[in-house]
Amino acid sequence: MTARFTGKTALVTGAGSGIGRAIALAFAAEGASVVAAGRTSDSLDQTVALIEKEGGTAAAVTADVSRSEDVRALVRRTVEHFGSLDVAVNNAGVFRGGAPVADLPEEDWRTLLDVNVTGVLLGLQAQIAQMRDQPAGGAIVNISSNLGAHSRIPGVAGYIATKAAVSALTRAAALDHIPDGIRINAVSPGPVATTMSLWPGETDADRAVRMKGALPLGRVSSTEEVAAAVLYLASPDAASVVGSDLVIDGGASA
Repeated sequence: MTARFTGKTALVTGAGSGIGRAIALAFAAEGASVVAAGRTSDSLDQTVALIEKEGGTAAAVTADVSRSEDVRALVRRTVEHFGSLDVAVNNAGVFRGGAPVADLPEEDWRTLLDVNVTGVLLGLQAQIAQMRDQPAGGAIVNISSNLGAHSRIPGVAGYIATKAAVSALTRAAALDHIPDGIRINAVSPGPVATTMSLWPGETDADRAVRMKGALPLGRVSSTEEVAAAVLYLASPDAASVVGSDLVIDGGASA
């Protein structure tokens, strides 16, 4: 294991479980001080405990990414804890689906917009405000989805629309802020080994059978595989990568 992020601070939203927890653990394993952010303190504390068990450094900060005051406070507390904000990963998101456009509940639509789109925008604004005042700038990775800009399926139009917006917002922000020394990119996962990719009543074993025929790769991606892509984009290895949208979906949208 390398230590590409020794001396750096990484902020990860939605870090209480799934992809976000895997990203937080991966940054810590490569030397970063990690701020694990989310809405549920218990799950964030578990992420921090896992990092500290392996000898890493982390802090938990509760925040609702759809609230501008929470997001600004999150960045401020990150800097207070560790002195800088070198990497930010806007991972927090929600999924609502199961209905065609004509039947999409307005409440679901507004929740998707508030968290998946406005949450990313507010994160970018607060993170960029800090990073552009730092001599070394910083790197931001937004978690989008292969559903959106890359592929579509019936019944999840609201989610698709918001994730397409994240992909577009990432590229626009990347062009706006590379002159500030801030690299902004996205990762777009397909089905991943989390509860989000399970159908109602489905077990992990059931999903494995289904994915053998549903994906060219024949399986879901692991959370660690998605985390590896995020760390690459945030690292000096990707120093010339700006405004990319890296799809990790086992060939589903190829």
